[in-house]
Amino acid sequence: MAGNILDIIILNGRPAAGKSEVIDYLKSVSLEERIRRFHIGQFEEFDDFPILWERFEDDDLWEKHGRPRLISDKTFEYEGKILEGYNFKDLFFWHWLIEKLNLFYAKALRDDPGYHEHTTAIFEFARGSQHGGFSEAYPYLSDDVLSRACTMYIKVSWEESLRKNRRRYNPDRPDSILEHALEDKKIEYLYKESDWEEFSSKDPGFLLVKGNKVPYAIFDNEPEKTDKPEVLGKHLEEVCTRLWTLNQKR
Repeated sequence: MAGNILDIIILNGRPAAGKSEVIDYLKSVSLEERIRRFHIGQFEEFDDFPILWERFEDDDLWEKHGRPRLISDKTFEYEGKILEGYNFKDLFFWHWLIEKLNLFYAKALRDDPGYHEHTTAIFEFARGSQHGGFSEAYPYLSDDVLSRACTMYIKVSWEESLRKNRRRYNPDRPDSILEHALEDKKIEYLYKESDWEEFSSKDPGFLLVKGNKVPYAIFDNEPEKTDKPEVLGKHLEEVCTRLWTLNQKR
């Protein structure tokens, strides 16, 4: 398997763009097919959403016992109004989440020196301009990650992100990977503005971060492909083939 798989794929996109659906699809494909078509071996997910949501839950428990919330508030200000919804007290917390992903990945390499002989690490996160965007997030990735990574950006418009966010919304499961969503005003506040186009514009094939050249390719999910397994698989193969080709040139 060694030499035939990508070490790290950074999976980016707007909320509800289709990141979780791509991962769910990859889980349904046999290991042999994943390597042959997508250059992805056994894979391990490094997703910042569960970490983020657990911090909100931690603050809720802390507050339940009369302590002040440590990391988050339960309201945010947008367009001159105070609205309900979790919000970080300090925008640096978004970068702290990236550091947590670095830490988990470093531990995986520590515990298995031959990790990338069989495993592709998949880093997953979304970033809006409100909290720094991708241009601020990527420099917090370690050089060990950046030197091995390729990026797959799942592209949808703001309107499509909003539509799909509404579709998957399940208020009874806010911690679910496939069903978590944000209220309309909250997702608008955090994610309507995106710096991806500007961030990726310096080179048509590589993101330039701290002296590292990170190959990237676009998964165009509008019109939607992630709800049609055969269409998803075909386009994903095209995207991963491009990443593999670029990765050979870095």
